[in-house]
Amino acid sequence: MTEEKPRVAVKVTGKSRVLPCKKEERRPTCQLVTFDLPYITFYYNQKVLVYKHGGDFGEAVGKLKEGLSAALEEFYPLAGRLGKDEEGVLVVKCGGEEEEGWVGVDVVEAVAEEVEVAELAADEVPELLQQIVPLTGVMNLEGLHRPLLAVQFTKLKDGFAIGCAFNHAILDGNSTWHFMSSWAEICRTGCEPTSISLKPIHDRTKARNTRVKLELPKSASEHEDSDPTKGHSIPLRERVFTFSEASIDKIKSDANAGRPEEAKPFSAFQSLGSHIWKAVCRARGLKPEDVTVFAIFMDCRKRVDPPMDDSYFGNLIQAVFTGTASGLGVIDVHDAKAIDARSKEWEAAPKLFHFKDAGVNCVAVGSSPRFPVYEVDFGFGRPERVRSGSNNKFDGMVYLYRGREGGRSVDVEITLEPLPMENLEKDEEFLKV
Repeated sequence: MTEEKPRVAVKVTGKSRVLPCKKEERRPTCQLVTFDLPYITFYYNQKVLVYKHGGDFGEAVGKLKEGLSAALEEFYPLAGRLGKDEEGVLVVKCGGEEEEGWVGVDVVEAVAEEVEVAELAADEVPELLQQIVPLTGVMNLEGLHRPLLAVQFTKLKDGFAIGCAFNHAILDGNSTWHFMSSWAEICRTGCEPTSISLKPIHDRTKARNTRVKLELPKSASEHEDSDPTKGHSIPLRERVFTFSEASIDKIKSDANAGRPEEAKPFSAFQSLGSHIWKAVCRARGLKPEDVTVFAIFMDCRKRVDPPMDDSYFGNLIQAVFTGTASGLGVIDVHDAKAIDARSKEWEAAPKLFHFKDAGVNCVAVGSSPRFPVYEVDFGFGRPERVRSGSNNKFDGMVYLYRGREGGRSVDVEITLEPLPMENLEKDEEFLKV
């Protein structure tokens, strides 16, 4: 029996490269620091925004590319190149001489005339989503010879999609949506790049000034070949579960029921994380004695000493792991002292990430409902759906997004093996709220 070929629904119609408006100007080199470097063996971080739009697609793309060129004036590392300085420390080189000049952003234009917005906005993530977003399966260390940002504009039957792939060694989720919001603001209002609402801070040494030289593999495939889990192919399903504002309040209330009055209450984020973790454990059919890991990619901007502004552009996250339900309290104790200790530990013995490092029976939570993903309006209205591509996804990976229905609702994007996903979809305790 022959394997069914994936549906090919997208046709590429053009390719180009967008540079900063003032491409002749050199900008300061950005040193990658301890918060950036562990992500060099993650994959490009993929985001997809789907819009209803009945206007001229070519005109819209022209406006988006013009705005992108302007946005790169302030967010210039995204147009630079990954390289090493004289001591072998990874940096982003930004403009200058020809051999070190701007790389720019790869832009693909495509059409998918038979694909409707509703298909890409459905709760079940369609396979063809990966035809909408670029650089699938590309590891961040390939930024040594690839652009650090790639964008695909795809014309749909009743709208269009913007697929972006960001080099994760360059920026985290907070910085990703800072850039997207600023790019949209420039397109929507026609403002100058210097007039955007929140200008980025590029001096990464303010967050961590330790220089670390990494011994990188010669290629992404060499690194993957050193992973003992390589070759263990597992079919995965991805889908979105939406929790209303009232549901979030109930989850938080239930999580705090019976806790001592003097105990600090669980936050909505902690409560939702616990709700998801317990439900996935049930869906996997785990026994009480089975080991399970809960991981949170935590924003440390307000936790370092001194605190960093939200406009800090780069990575300022750390993964916090725990193996017990009560361990959700590690969110509170992950303060500046804990962050510094974790950083020093990694700097003393730098380790390149493999997905097996996530741990057994893992549930890992990334992104945040704080990010203004449904406010990214380029002048065509709010997106109908925001979601992530397949890069950096494994069994148990969870992305939290602000719900498209507004308020404090949350969209929970979960990746699981087919049977646990089927069990989760039938779990009344998980869904009843």
